[in-house]
Amino acid sequence: MRANDIPELIDLSISEKILLLEDLWDSIAREETAVPIPQKHLVELDRRLEKHTAAPQGLLSLEELRSRIDSRK
Repeated sequence: MRANDIPELIDLSISEKILLLEDLWDSIAREETAVPIPQKHLVELDRRLEKHTAAPQGLLSLEELRSRIDSRK
């Protein structure tokens, strides 16, 4: 289904479209088991958790993170 299949969608204001999108995302989130997580994503999450568990002090503070982001601008 495409947005053009429902002519009423075209006439919605931007704020109405955003609210509709939020409702759609909420409905997807309620059925999270319907969307399978790829195995490679699970493997990557496990890898990152192991890395953090081994060296939790390696995390950046919020200020450090912001500084790094600002330095790239």
